[in-house]
Amino acid sequence: MPRLLLERVGMAHPGDVSAIAALLDSGRLAPGEIRAVVGKTEGNGGLNDFTRGYFLQSLLHLLAARTGEPPAALAARIPCLLSGGTEGVLSPHAVLFAVREEPAAGRGLALGTGFGPRLPPGAAGTEAHIAAVEATVRAAMAASGIADPGLVFVKTPAGSLAGMARARAAAALGAARALGDVPQAQASQAALLRDLSLFSDRVAVSAGIEVPCDEVILLGEAPGWAPGLALAVRPMRDVLDIAAVQGLAAALGGPARLRAVFAKGEPDVTGHIRGQRHTMLGDTDLDAQRHLRAALGAVVAAVAGDGRVFVSGGAEHQGPAGGGLVAAIAEQDAP
Repeated sequence: MPRLLLERVGMAHPGDVSAIAALLDSGRLAPGEIRAVVGKTEGNGGLNDFTRGYFLQSLLHLLAARTGEPPAALAARIPCLLSGGTEGVLSPHAVLFAVREEPAAGRGLALGTGFGPRLPPGAAGTEAHIAAVEATVRAAMAASGIADPGLVFVKTPAGSLAGMARARAAAALGAARALGDVPQAQASQAALLRDLSLFSDRVAVSAGIEVPCDEVILLGEAPGWAPGLALAVRPMRDVLDIAAVQGLAAALGGPARLRAVFAKGEPDVTGHIRGQRHTMLGDTDLDAQRHLRAALGAVVAAVAGDGRVFVSGGAEHQGPAGGGLVAAIAEQDAP
């Protein structure tokens, strides 16, 4: 029976995989057990953020040396969802998802992965893009046995800076359609970035030029997986919604039990938070997403008690408009 394992490691620079190498050297994880990676690197989070590709290259070369597989083959089966930007108290880190076969019985947190078709130039943010993500999520659900995912990560290609938001929006609505969180007819190209009442509060999307196709990671309970880890997800009504983060931590047994924390957020496009004006969208010195990550990172990390939290901006159709979502994985009590 498969058991999902999780390890969270820091990094001294964007190409640093020494902590992962140490895990493999110690035998805590076997190289072939690693099935997916979610991480934060210290770049600017924009289209030209080289840190995401730098870490990915370093990781693939490490795993290639340990498994004997070519880096290209590893990249084709291990989704690596990286988000740049560790402003404020955020700490660069990677969360490794691994699967180990062992004798056990029950129902536990499961992992599913999937890769969509190569996205042609100019296709990001189109109806074809939405449909491709929907199909990829559905296929990953079927292959993993996760009938009702608690959290879906998508890394989607973006061809331009302006296209990053549209690519994220298309991927979010595609995943939301697959989950049934948004009606099929409404989750269309015409709704992208326009009808923000359409969203899923269990989908987290990042965009970048370092991937040629949509990469999907699913988490959710499934039969035939050993127990041991628990997942909880909450919507955030705005960037200041610390109560949502506190409620999430409490539901999982308190901050000390948390093994990994993930959040998506968005500067409110109305220019106000709880009736008060914010300046994130009008600052010509710093990108709005950098403001967002610093602010939301402080809120989430203050509850988690750890700067190694995945906080990503650009939450189009991911959680309530002007807010977002927060999710965490924790150790589960033995039955």
